[in-house]
Amino acid sequence: MIKKVHYILPLTTLAVSAGSCGGDDDRKAERPNIIVILADDMGYSDVGCYGGEIETPNINRLAENGLRYRQFYNCARSCPTRASLLTGLYPHQAGMGWMAAADMQRSQYQGYLNRQCVTIADVLQTAGYDTYMSGKWHVSSDRQNNGKVRDNWPLQRGFNRFYGIVGGASNYFKVNYTNDNEQGFSPDDGTFYFTHAISDSATTFIRRHDYRQAPLFLYLAYTAAHWPLHALQKDIDKYKERYKKGWDVLREERFARQKEMGLFAHDAVLSPRDENIPAWDSLSTEQQQEFVMRMAIYAAQIDAMDQGIGRIMQSLKDKGQLENTLIMFLSDNGACAEFISSGQRKAVDGKKDTYESYHINWANLSSTPYREYKHFTNEGGIATPLIVHYPNGIDKKLNNTFVDEYGHLIDIMATCVDAGKALYPERYKEHEIVPMQGVSLIPHFSGQRTDRGLVYWEHEGNIALRDGKWKIVTKTNEGDLFDPATVKLYDLEADPTEMNDLSEIDPERKERMFAAWNRWAQDIGVFPIDTRTYGERQRAYKRIINGEFDDYFGDWNLICNDDAQVDFSIDTTNVISGKNTARIEVVKKGEKPASAQMKWVMNLRRGETLSVGFLAKADRETNLVFRLERVNRPQQKELNETIALAPDVKDTQFKNIRIEENGNYQLVFYVGNMEGVCWIDDVKLKIEN
Repeated sequence: MIKKVHYILPLTTLAVSAGSCGGDDDRKAERPNIIVILADDMGYSDVGCYGGEIETPNINRLAENGLRYRQFYNCARSCPTRASLLTGLYPHQAGMGWMAAADMQRSQYQGYLNRQCVTIADVLQTAGYDTYMSGKWHVSSDRQNNGKVRDNWPLQRGFNRFYGIVGGASNYFKVNYTNDNEQGFSPDDGTFYFTHAISDSATTFIRRHDYRQAPLFLYLAYTAAHWPLHALQKDIDKYKERYKKGWDVLREERFARQKEMGLFAHDAVLSPRDENIPAWDSLSTEQQQEFVMRMAIYAAQIDAMDQGIGRIMQSLKDKGQLENTLIMFLSDNGACAEFISSGQRKAVDGKKDTYESYHINWANLSSTPYREYKHFTNEGGIATPLIVHYPNGIDKKLNNTFVDEYGHLIDIMATCVDAGKALYPERYKEHEIVPMQGVSLIPHFSGQRTDRGLVYWEHEGNIALRDGKWKIVTKTNEGDLFDPATVKLYDLEADPTEMNDLSEIDPERKERMFAAWNRWAQDIGVFPIDTRTYGERQRAYKRIINGEFDDYFGDWNLICNDDAQVDFSIDTTNVISGKNTARIEVVKKGEKPASAQMKWVMNLRRGETLSVGFLAKADRETNLVFRLERVNRPQQKELNETIALAPDVKDTQFKNIRIEENGNYQLVFYVGNMEGVCWIDDVKLKIEN
């Protein structure tokens, strides 16, 4: 029997923000609470009110009593979307043109929010809002997160309270969560499920908030339905029979419902099944059963999210706040076609020791009726549902209707600023702030137009520009060069599924639009366009060592076996040269030097030469072992030196070490047999061909 899954926030005191814009109680009452709900890796057609067969009664209720957008856009990938949504800027302007996994050594692609942007929480705090977040952050760098550098965590970017994860993905049953600025581990007693924990923390925020003192802003960023495929058995069981029809039949059924509800015109055309996907009827019974389970678990993940949204709506209702709350629901990118399989078991059953995805086969269903997926800027990669629910602010005659104009994530900030009667700053905390790029959606709430203009995209060389009914787009696979000759032109009014390229019919329009995109790309620093694979970018970044410990121990591996006791910490007293220095204290020596170590792993190639140096000292005379060796082959040493340390700083340098074999190598400071305390700083790494 499944126990009720819950999460209770600690009874800490919430600091109420002082609104710089002032205003009396009547003015505060005029401003709505604002809740932005972001699903993760959920396709355009998955929820019921966009044609899906997944049971989403609460999301559907938001649509029935609010507005749905036929065409609303995200940024094709998690980090860029989250940066754009939070800041009202294009991702590159906020420092997040790619992902949090690597700093590309360019400000537009640094992998974390810069200081030339403000978040919605920053802006609404100045207008007197209390700001909360529950769920997935993913706009601080992975290296900084690894080092617990909190500069870009939610509380440092405008939020009063936070519960969730700062990274990009997690096991749903076993989570290293962050509560405000402190990290902890979820209980391992069968009561924990992360989607419900995210919902429960949000309902706790809503129930404890004092609406007499300030309106509420809540950013609710689910990890559902991002891989891994993890769900509660009772939810999986609801869908085991539903997906036996297979993707071919279900795509047709979804599209028919989309036409019937008025989401698409009756003469619209369904894109063909992806050529990389076999016909459902060509699969064996065993293959079909495995795929049924993949989609059943995925559906159960969305179902669980919808259950939580229902509890959130009920909490608002219980507090008498549902009518005066502006709720916006959308997804961070199109359906995810990524192949993931890395669990302890390869079974597809949704349990915590598995780590699977639902594959391109079902992503093609989730994208209905569009082509392509997450990563790409065809409609299947960037189209998202947008549902807006605001009883006090939307003309009731418009309930359960569609907005025909398109919009973009950058419009969410403008809408929040407008609704919250806030002032978007030109400067914030002594930094110049890039102006808002979006337009408020509030005119749509009374049936007016915004006359939305140009909207731009670039992600991994996948580019697009929307201008009225016209769109240019090109698909660039990882590792391929960006090629302007592959740009296509579509009339989305006549051809919403991008089936008819008009480049040869109207080449002048395509060239004008590409020239406009090119000017934008030059202005915000897109060039040179990088199309390397995820792994290539990560490997390149690991060759840039965190040797001055600016990110504390970020990306350093600190190891201490049972036979030694070693304390690793960061000394900020300028003990050697920089503001941060690694401090290593051996409390109890190990039997072997390998019992405690600080190491840096990187990929090196045959024929390269490596030079490495560092500064170090100790509180007494002692020895430090330093090696360059192959990962998992410690006997294969390219360098093996014992360094004598004393209280005076010692400068150690090794030059032109030739690499004879491709592979992963590690620089290792073996400290287990040292005595006392040592400090290490200014680790320099130079790699040449």
